[in-house]
Amino acid sequence: MAEKVIRKGGSFLLEEVPAADVFTPEDFSDEHQMIVRTAVRFIKNEVVPHKEEIENKDFEITRQLMLKAGELGLLGVDIEDKYGGSHMDSIASLLIVENSSLSGSFGVTVNDHTGIGSMPLVFFGNSAQKEKYLPSLARGEKIGAYALTEPGAGTDALSIQTTAFLSPDGTYYTLDGTKQYVTNGGFADIIFTYAKVDGDKMTAFIVESDFEGVSTGAEEKKLGIRGSSTCSIFLDGAKVPVENVLFEIGKGHQVAFNILNLGRFKLAAGCVGLAKLSMENSVGYAKERVQFGKPICQFGLMKHKIAEMATRTYISESMVYRTGGLIDRILATVDRAAEDAGQQNAKSIGEYAIECSINKVYCSEMLDYVADEAVQMYGGYGYCEDYPAERVYRDCRIFRIFEGTNEINRVIITGFLMRKALKNEIPLFSEGAKAGEALPAMEPLSPSPDNGPLGYHRRLVERAKRIFLYLCNAAAQKYGMGIEEEQEVLGLLADTAQEIYAMDSGLLRALKSIDSVGEQQSKMKIDMVQLYVNDAMIRINGYARQVSAAMETGEALDNQLAMLEKAMQSTPLNSVQLRRGIADEIIEVGKYTC
Repeated sequence: MAEKVIRKGGSFLLEEVPAADVFTPEDFSDEHQMIVRTAVRFIKNEVVPHKEEIENKDFEITRQLMLKAGELGLLGVDIEDKYGGSHMDSIASLLIVENSSLSGSFGVTVNDHTGIGSMPLVFFGNSAQKEKYLPSLARGEKIGAYALTEPGAGTDALSIQTTAFLSPDGTYYTLDGTKQYVTNGGFADIIFTYAKVDGDKMTAFIVESDFEGVSTGAEEKKLGIRGSSTCSIFLDGAKVPVENVLFEIGKGHQVAFNILNLGRFKLAAGCVGLAKLSMENSVGYAKERVQFGKPICQFGLMKHKIAEMATRTYISESMVYRTGGLIDRILATVDRAAEDAGQQNAKSIGEYAIECSINKVYCSEMLDYVADEAVQMYGGYGYCEDYPAERVYRDCRIFRIFEGTNEINRVIITGFLMRKALKNEIPLFSEGAKAGEALPAMEPLSPSPDNGPLGYHRRLVERAKRIFLYLCNAAAQKYGMGIEEEQEVLGLLADTAQEIYAMDSGLLRALKSIDSVGEQQSKMKIDMVQLYVNDAMIRINGYARQVSAAMETGEALDNQLAMLEKAMQSTPLNSVQLRRGIADEIIEVGKYTC
């Protein structure tokens, strides 16, 4: 069996990946399927009957349910066996996140606890810390939380003001500061937080909620996820033992940012779960709601919505599990028993920071679209609390803010690509220069029956990659180090990069399916990829024009736009027919399917 390749983060923009090399939902093992059945059964039988109490902040119910989740093994899949977990792969962890999200606010509690409320310890804790805390976290006896944000430090995490000073006898640190918007904060037992030792060395700490000097503020009154706990944590001379320093003094930023990377792509999995739920609810309603003598799902504009919702969900699902496969593969190379395991983990997770941010931005905005269209399909009923579309619509708005705003994540996507290029980790600029030289000779692409069902679309994706590389290199040449101040250009480049990752992921999944089960059984995937690539190329053309107009003027701009127009020209598909076919399949099944 061939050894699996560890690919560089961001390399999807530069290379053609074999379809067999990507992980897809069709690759779920029997163990993965068992995890799904367990999670869904737990949510439907145990959590949903208490949804009203949970939404009204009955945290005693929440804690009881967390204990049951722990008994079922849903809280310990990322934790090693010897510390009370089951230590399964990253895919199993994603599946729990995706299916826990179906429970709304309780899903936020679970996913925060198993993600940023446990993973700092899993990846960066020493053996003594793990032995002390991980078993109770895995069982749900203790609840974890993550406290980074402060009133004056949100996206700019390095500007935190919380301080930590060592006691005269060297046995504990005194922490002073305020942490804001702490999920699970109202009932968390173990809080991973950050402070600057001696006022300048950012450091991670494990804080127990009953430590002297630790107190909790009032619950925030939120637009959505009302059944989750969100409050401030006050550290007023909080005494934290020296053995509760997590990782190393002055390296708290490595803990914070790499855990956020994980949180981002796990959040994306939760978005996929909620999108599927929204589709099932709204399609079911559209099949029952009769107007003008027939179910509204039979009208063209309703079919348009259903097909678009399904296609974006398919693309998102493909991206999430592709990324999960990448991360799972690289983490398997880490020796968790090694003294530098924390540094190995940091490097491994950080390798895919670009893909994690892409997933977070794309999937949270995908879910906003799906949730909004679900409300529209319900009509006036969708605006009422008695119908499920209203809650998802409110709940999902936070996902564009959670784990770093989508604005900062767009900057991260392009910024990290540039840094990798400057460090010669990926040949971004040299390939961009080659693309620029080739641009004048690029002719419009035309479909050919000889290329197979998706051959044309694969060529379109490759063309989009060349255009992106050209634009990225041109922007770097134009602005130099000052590009950090050109956030609008960075944002447009990030949107182009995420469209490429989206197209590429959906395409590779469909090609892998064709190789496995044949073209006929892969028809739904093929149709959705054709539809998505058709529309994405139009969007990418628009981004390219805007980037060009920001960098050039006059004749130079006219020449560049003419070259781009020719290179980006493609043969449009009958998207109306494609959407109708996709929608008909979804309507027949009554939920998302591919």
